[in-house]
Amino acid sequence: MAIRLIVKDPDAVLREVAQPVTKFNRNLHKLLDDMADTMYEAEGVGLAAPQVGISKRVIVVDCGDEHGGLIELVNPELVAKEGEQFGPEGCLSIPGLTGDVRRAMTVTVKGQDRDGNPVTVSGSELLARAFQHEIDHLNGVLFTDLAEQLYHGEKPDRSGRGE
Repeated sequence: MAIRLIVKDPDAVLREVAQPVTKFNRNLHKLLDDMADTMYEAEGVGLAAPQVGISKRVIVVDCGDEHGGLIELVNPELVAKEGEQFGPEGCLSIPGLTGDVRRAMTVTVKGQDRDGNPVTVSGSELLARAFQHEIDHLNGVLFTDLAEQLYHGEKPDRSGRGE
């Protein structure tokens, strides 16, 4: 396992539509392990493969044990959205900038695990926000494209929890 360099905006890989994963092998397992290590080292709650320079449809998310701990998803797709939330987001690829983004309150995501087995995961609030943010990365979309207001530096957290 290793810490990888996090790609920063405006690197072109962040604007590409990532390619589906077709080989579930040691290389994918290493990528997932490295992405988790990198996310934890950077104190993030999610990371998409394009953020480490790999244009593949792979994400890792960890919003804490109350949300199931580390979630690895390969070829994830949003299959259901419900409700609405509006609040602050940041991104490890865009340090020093946060913004208010409107997202679904609850989402269901289908994908595969590291071995290619089908997985369906649902989440609300922070977990839903993280899934949507990371899947956007796989489609070349950054939170700055969706933010209704951007803030340089840390914006006061009105929700009572940090992201």
